[in-house]
Amino acid sequence: MAYDVAQLLRMTQTELDDLFTASEAGPIPDGEADGAVIIKPGTALSPEIEKFLHIFAWKGKVFDSKAGRLVNRISPLDLHLVAAAVYKAPSWLDNKECIVLDYSKTSLVAHWIRDEIRLISPQFYLGKVYWDKKRLIDFSLKF
Repeated sequence: MAYDVAQLLRMTQTELDDLFTASEAGPIPDGEADGAVIIKPGTALSPEIEKFLHIFAWKGKVFDSKAGRLVNRISPLDLHLVAAAVYKAPSWLDNKECIVLDYSKTSLVAHWIRDEIRLISPQFYLGKVYWDKKRLIDFSLKF
């Protein structure tokens, strides 16, 4: 099934978790991705929060799969900041392989953050954000 951001924003947290655990890691992506933040999933607030954050805070990520690195696209100026190492490892959610976006050794600002992504449809990834080991929010990346 093909997914889009609007569908993910309507899903509950349980549905997002089920989709993530049912998905494979997929290939480490390469290039620029448009991101969407998923906060308060399955509520009327989720799309409004996502629109606001996309305009004023976070636009997505730029991956260099050969180097195993990425930078985040921070808006409104679309600056490329906050780097992460990218590699495959077991997910903290279900211990199955995922793509880890690890800020622990690459960022002073976000060194306690770990993202995990899995491919949910062609060129479309669902992600989980952790602060230390505590889950915070979900996000998507469309290439």
